Amino acid sequence: MPQLRIAYISFDTVPAPKGAAVHIAAFSQTLATAFNEIHLVTVSPTTERIDSREIYPGVIQTVLPVAGETLIHRVMYFQHLLLEWLRERRFDVVQIRSVYEGWKIAVNKKQYCDRLIFEVNGLPSIELKYRYPAVADDRELLHKLHTQEQICLETADLIVTPSGVTKEYLQTRGVASEKICVIPNGVDLNIFTYREPSPSASGEDRTHFSSPASPASSTPQPIQMLYFGTLSAWQGVNLAVEALELINRDVRANLTAIAQARNYQIQALKQLASKLKVADKLTILEPISQKQLVENIHASDVILAPLTPNDRNLVQGCCPLKILEGMATGVPVITSDLPVVRELGIDGEHFLLVKSGSAKAIKDAVLRLYRDKDLTTQLVANARRRIEDRYTWKHAGEALIAAYKEG
Repeated sequence: MPQLRIAYISFDTVPAPKGAAVHIAAFSQTLATAFNEIHLVTVSPTTERIDSREIYPGVIQTVLPVAGETLIHRVMYFQHLLLEWLRERRFDVVQIRSVYEGWKIAVNKKQYCDRLIFEVNGLPSIELKYRYPAVADDRELLHKLHTQEQICLETADLIVTPSGVTKEYLQTRGVASEKICVIPNGVDLNIFTYREPSPSASGEDRTHFSSPASPASSTPQPIQMLYFGTLSAWQGVNLAVEALELINRDVRANLTAIAQARNYQIQALKQLASKLKVADKLTILEPISQKQLVENIHASDVILAPLTPNDRNLVQGCCPLKILEGMATGVPVITSDLPVVRELGIDGEHFLLVKSGSAKAIKDAVLRLYRDKDLTTQLVANARRRIEDRYTWKHAGEALIAAYKEG
C-alpha cells in the first residue's frame, strides 16, 4: 500500500471516556497501522500545548489548548493555533470531523492537502441547539454553521458517516450517494467482554436479573438499570427516570447514570427524581474508564438507551455507540424504536425496542425481561454474535482503509 502523509484533526479531547474520543482513537490507530504514521491534532483538556508525542504506535499527537468564554471563542482560538501548525505542512490526506476544525481547511484545501475526508458524525447546525439551548433562536449563527458545513461537504473528496440515516440526510443537501461511505461504529471486544449467565440454584443458566429471593431474604433484590453516555436532551435520560418511578410501583429498581454532563443537566435530573420520589433510587456518576464502565455494566440487569424522536436522531442520524457496546456485554439492551437503531439489529432478537418518548413502554420492557429469563438469555447471546460478526473496530477499520484505497 502506498504510504501517505495523513493528518487526522478533530475539535475533541483524546483520549477521553466519551464516544467521540473512542471513535477517534480507534480510527487513528487503524490509519497508523496501515500507513505507518499519522498526525493526530486534538484539543487539550488543559491550557497546556503538547507537540508531537506518540500516544499509540504510529499516532503522533499534537494537543492544542483552547481559550475563551464561549464555544465560538474557543473554536476561533483553536482554529488560529491549527492554522499556525499547518502553515509549513502539507498532507496527502486530511481527515476532519466537523466545521470547527475543518471549514478553514476546506476553503484552502489546495494549500493543505490533496484529498479531504469529512467524517460526519454530527452537524452543529442541528446539534448545537441541544448542547447550548440559548442559541436555538440564533438563526444567523445556525445559518452560518449550515453554510460552513455545506462548504465542507462540497469540498470533501470523500464523506464517511456511521449511519444510513445520516447518508440519506446528506443526500438531501446535494451530496452524491457515491461520495458517501457508511462505516458504523465498532466495539473493542477485548474491553467489552461478555458476562456469562450465572447458574441458578437448580443448576440451570440464568441471567443477572435477580427475581428469585436471595437465600438470606424472601425479598427479591432490586432490578439494577444502567444508562451511560451524556445527558444531552436527545438521549432521553429523563424518560429512564420516569420509568424508574413506574417500575417501583410493581418491583424495586434502581437506576445508575454514568454520564458526561453539565451541572444544570445533573440538577435537572435530580430534581425530576425528587419530584417523582425516586431520588434515593437514582445514582449519577461521572465518566469513568472503559474498564470501570464494563464492571458497572456487568453488575447491572439491563441497559437503557431511551433516545428521543427529534431531528438529531431522526433527520441527522447517528450510530449509538452505547447500544453497540451494551450488546457486546451479556446484559440486555432496551432502546427506542428509531430507524438509526433498527440499522443495528432486530427487535426481540438482539434487543428490545420500545416506543420512543414513552416511559411506560420502557417500564413494560424492563418487567418483560424481569419475568422472562429465557428471552433475556436469548437476546444477550444473539446480541454478542451480532457485534462479533458486524460491529467491531476491526470491521470499521477495514472499511475505512478500503475507502482510502478507493481514492
